[in-house]
Amino acid sequence: MKAAAPPDAAAKPPSKKMAMIGAIVAVLVLGGGGAGWFLMHGDKGGEEAEESAKPAKKKKKAAKAHAPPVFAPLEVFTVNLQPDAEQEHMLQVSITLEMAGQEQADLVKNNMPKVRSRVLLLLSAKKASELTTVEGKTKLAEEVMEAIKKPFAEHEESQEVNEVMFTQFIIQ
Repeated sequence: MKAAAPPDAAAKPPSKKMAMIGAIVAVLVLGGGGAGWFLMHGDKGGEEAEESAKPAKKKKKAAKAHAPPVFAPLEVFTVNLQPDAEQEHMLQVSITLEMAGQEQADLVKNNMPKVRSRVLLLLSAKKASELTTVEGKTKLAEEVMEAIKKPFAEHEESQEVNEVMFTQFIIQ
């Protein structure tokens, strides 16, 4: 009779040491995967808490940013320009303001005499040669915007004007 073959080495049950190493590797892999997911997706709850802690003024501005613009057309302005090379010129211009919201448009409408006065003083100080180029008109639009943005009364906030648009511009 033949002698019994020794049991195969692969058939041995794993030792406790090998089982412990396998468990440690599994914990490291799962922990690393969880940490990676957390870093990639961030802490959404913390951002929401920070968002709710922001001042109401910032939230109000953000809400206005999503509101559709409100256009406020001004009456036609006709002014004599400053003499340019001993020639006198006249300017006739129509302006439309893009306001941040209806509340701002109403504020401008309620203070229209102040708005018109500011714009008339600004326009009548110009020369025709300053206004004939695109750059001159762009600069004028910026100056008109700054003039209208100034608060109407002391200790008030400035008006929120998004853009000044010329809808008619005639120099004679």
